[in-house]
Amino acid sequence: MPHHHAVVWMDHKEAHVFRFTADDVHKERLQAHNPFRKVHHKAGAIGDGHVHGDRAFFDETIEALNDVTEWLLVGPSTAKTEFLHHVETHAVELKKKMVGVEPMDHPTDGELVKHARHFFKAVDRMQPNSPARPT
Repeated sequence: MPHHHAVVWMDHKEAHVFRFTADDVHKERLQAHNPFRKVHHKAGAIGDGHVHGDRAFFDETIEALNDVTEWLLVGPSTAKTEFLHHVETHAVELKKKMVGVEPMDHPTDGELVKHARHFFKAVDRMQPNSPARPT
């Protein structure tokens, strides 16, 4: 059975992708290839002193979202914003399926899935005239 909804929890080190239905959950954990390191700008140095998103990591995360109908992006840091920009420029169809971006610290797997299910139920209730969407 395909998983229609997904939630991605992301920071600069890893992404947790949960694809789920009302009865089933599939978890995938993806590691960044170039984990975020704190970089401080020094006088005379070239560049802004920030490490930018890991493109291969972002592409793997996009791949993990194949065939979802709707998805939610959450996380504690700027990684989710960088990933969102990557999706906007490299996966336009996936961007159209995104229903929200929220800050979220470090939940347990159960807390994350519970939050996502609650989120999607609320989204579905806000569209009473549309046909029922899969959960």
